[in-house]
Amino acid sequence: MPVIQFSTAGGIVVHDGRMLVLRSSLYDHLRLPKGHIEEGETIRAAALREVCEETGYADLEIVTDLGEQDAEFDSPDGHVIRHEHYFLMRLSSERRVRRKTDDISFTPEWVSWGEAAKDMAYDEERRWVFAARAWFGEEEV
Repeated sequence: MPVIQFSTAGGIVVHDGRMLVLRSSLYDHLRLPKGHIEEGETIRAAALREVCEETGYADLEIVTDLGEQDAEFDSPDGHVIRHEHYFLMRLSSERRVRRKTDDISFTPEWVSWGEAAKDMAYDEERRWVFAARAWFGEEEV
């Protein structure tokens, strides 16, 4: 089985006490916006671009670097090792642009921290929700 390795970057966007996630219409679970880092692109730039492309929110600001982890799983193409990097973000404005994603099965949605933790599709992503919440405690970002 071939090994496939790549890096991704994404963000947890918080606004007015709610968190921006992607809801799967196929499985009714939540995912965090993230995507591949393009050649020559910084991790921060990739995270901002990917979150904008997947959610349509154009004016994002990085608050802090939450860190990185490796996620491993088997796919039909081989054993995947995905290096993930996440940032805590906030909106600079609520300006929206057309989403640049082919995957219409995921819809951007604002949810509470509790709903995000409960309905996140993968434990690895749930840990990022807890890390973001812990970063600022009860204060609004």
